[in-house]
Amino acid sequence: MRQIRVSTSGVSISSPVIVDLHGRPEISLQVDVNVPGTATYSVQQTLDNLYDTSITPVWFDHPDTNLVAQTVDRQGNYAYVPAAIRLNQTAGAGSAVLTVIQAGLARA
Repeated sequence: MRQIRVSTSGVSISSPVIVDLHGRPEISLQVDVNVPGTATYSVQQTLDNLYDTSITPVWFDHPDTNLVAQTVDRQGNYAYVPAAIRLNQTAGAGSAVLTVIQAGLARA
């Protein structure tokens, strides 16, 4: 999977990053808080199918507390494949960028 970046600005939620459910389970995450400004964020995931409009996705905070309610740059990972990942900025007027890379072959 190619590198995918999504962002927040102020209190907001990023677009979801839908990962390859048939791909390798190793997924790298990086959050960069843009300075100047502050941002409190959490990385979240769901196992729900975002393409199924009859389902309201349930989002959970990342199980690693280093990626929940944070205000500084962080890196983390998944050892399993969620259906989608997003960045939830809960406070601050600054912005943050979530970069996601799933192990495996990159496709153009």
